[in-house]
Amino acid sequence: MKCIINGKIILPDQIVEGKALVFDQKIEAIVPPSELDQYENLEMIDAEGQYVSPGLVDVHIHGCGGEDTSDNKPGAIQKMSQMIAQFGVTSWLPTSMTLPAEHLAQTFEMVREAKKASEQDPQSWGGAQVLGVNMEGPYINVERKGAHVAEYIQAPDVEFTKQFADVIKLVTIAPEVPGGMEFVERISKETDIVCSLGHTAADYKTAKECFARGCNHVTHLFNAQTGLHHRDPGVVGASLTSPEVYTEMICDTFHIHAGVFQLVADCKKDKLVLITDCMRAGGLPDGEYSLGGQKVFVKGIECRLESGTIAGSVLRLHKAVQNIVKHTNWTLPQAVAAASLSPAESIGMGDRKGSLEAGKDADILLADADFEIIKTFVGGKQVYGN
Repeated sequence: MKCIINGKIILPDQIVEGKALVFDQKIEAIVPPSELDQYENLEMIDAEGQYVSPGLVDVHIHGCGGEDTSDNKPGAIQKMSQMIAQFGVTSWLPTSMTLPAEHLAQTFEMVREAKKASEQDPQSWGGAQVLGVNMEGPYINVERKGAHVAEYIQAPDVEFTKQFADVIKLVTIAPEVPGGMEFVERISKETDIVCSLGHTAADYKTAKECFARGCNHVTHLFNAQTGLHHRDPGVVGASLTSPEVYTEMICDTFHIHAGVFQLVADCKKDKLVLITDCMRAGGLPDGEYSLGGQKVFVKGIECRLESGTIAGSVLRLHKAVQNIVKHTNWTLPQAVAAASLSPAESIGMGDRKGSLEAGKDADILLADADFEIIKTFVGGKQVYGN
């Protein structure tokens, strides 16, 4: 059993001081120091006045450190898990690109094995826990393909997707393509997979119908979808006016201007989900990389194909938290919740992940005054920091 003392404990709605966080593999309790004598053989960790935060949950990330989920490379998912733990991520969804079905099947098998390994032995895994896979393609609209390869786009396939219902947590769908709306209805009713509206040319009415049929998630708001116009509200308008729909946002100040953050935060509240959409260049120097078989050129926070099309990001999730605090009136607890509790709830895992409540997995961060990561614990085991 471990105990963190002298920390500023971040809860979803407040910061608590003068108390201690007791945990083993699960969160045990938050108690006054005077009550610690009820626990035996406590390993004491002095936070020295730093923040004690729930671990962050990234539900949309393709790669980092030179690796990519879709490479199907042995050891790559573990390497990425270890790297993103440095950035405060304690659980994540490796995210696939639009590729042939046989390639995707191999990707999903690899993620399935990584999921088991990360759950069974967090200490040996040494990084963020794999919760499943985010299937971003191939059921998208070629008109809004973004960095996805057009020749691999396929018609929505319910039966193929259901084969991997144990590992797929999110699937992006363009409901206006033939079979799209039926796919949303069947997947929502027949599986626990969450349908996410994205890479779509859907108008406002179609988007609203998609939500009504079971879709309750939006892939990277504003990007690769119809925008907000006062006579044509599009997918963006449908998302902002649907309080029940979880909505991803890449808060790197490049994909979305910082001036829009407050508007989205005000509309989405606890349904705002901060993501990175990070690609293999994450954590590496500027230069030429690849995504889905295409060249990507990275310069600072900008990632573009040769055509100039935006292609993923190099954002780190704790930086997204910092950006929300910097550019909105949200408190740190609100920003942290958007990168932990909200994403966990969006994929049906809020009962285990996303906050420092008794009984939840002991996924914990120590962070400094600027929310830079000092230590990371996954399932009560330290995986990053001295």
